[in-house]
Amino acid sequence: MPSASYPYALAGALLFASLAPLPAVAADDTCELDRPVMFAGLDYQSAAFHTEIAKFITKNGYGCAVDDLPGSVIPLINGVARGDVDVIMEIWTANPAQAWVDAEARGEVVPLGTTYPDAQEGWFVPSYLVDGDEAPIPTLKRVEDLPDYADTFQDPEEPSKGRFYNCPAGWQCEVVNSKKLIAYGLSDSYTNFRPGTGTALAAAVEAAYLRKKPILFYYWTPTALMGEYAFEKLEEPEFNQKIWDDMLASDDPDTATAYPVSKVIIGANKAFSEEAPNLTAFLTAYTTTSQLTSEALAGMEKNGTSAAEAAKTFLKNREDVWGKWVPEPVAEKVKAAL
Repeated sequence: MPSASYPYALAGALLFASLAPLPAVAADDTCELDRPVMFAGLDYQSAAFHTEIAKFITKNGYGCAVDDLPGSVIPLINGVARGDVDVIMEIWTANPAQAWVDAEARGEVVPLGTTYPDAQEGWFVPSYLVDGDEAPIPTLKRVEDLPDYADTFQDPEEPSKGRFYNCPAGWQCEVVNSKKLIAYGLSDSYTNFRPGTGTALAAAVEAAYLRKKPILFYYWTPTALMGEYAFEKLEEPEFNQKIWDDMLASDDPDTATAYPVSKVIIGANKAFSEEAPNLTAFLTAYTTTSQLTSEALAGMEKNGTSAAEAAKTFLKNREDVWGKWVPEPVAEKVKAAL
């Protein structure tokens, strides 16, 4: 998804749940599966970072071949349900894709560990638009104020309207934001612009910010972009589960609510979880925080490194975190591979 760099202080940031005992690794150190473990290759940075961590430990700690299938959220969830994909490292439970809900109800998928428990989503504008003595529109504070500022966020392709930068098509947040535009009465005054990829969305936001231009967009944490630059989250009505459910169920909602803070979990194909209990135990124990993830993404942006390189850096420097996910023999193999 994003871009940029994050604060590096970690003091007091990592709070981890107590973990259940982990089973021992097979005595012959062979993988539980006679095929590669297939990971969902989600097309945004935080998921890519966590996928690379899990792949490295799976390959080097458990002796398994690994692979990933690139794609976006909903198709990959469907792949997990079918068994084409074994593991997906990010399912946002406060706003789960219907494909996940349906697959879980059918018993095709299971939730495992918590990738991080404290993700947030919302609609943002650059702080320079609304904060400070020279801010041009300091009165913009809430989503309901947006009809008055369509000219500020003018769409270059449809100048009579403002432009709202949504998620790419295929992401669950694109569905939610599209319904919010209707519910907040913004469809007549704003175009619903969907960038082709998460990278394109981040690039549009960063380009506008560096030129001090107005931009209205959806975004989320953890991300490097939100740590590098200063943005203001527009106020929405406090999260209400019933309003949320009604909004998602309607094609023409008239009421909306803020995104909830989301617990992001790991999902797996049920048959895989039964065939590979050692890997399932590792993935169930897996847990980090939004701040830790943001710091890793910031390092990726600052140093121009890949998700795979960032994963290795994390594994080298944060054994205090990942060492709790696996038995000691697995940890020793991971360290040796590094």
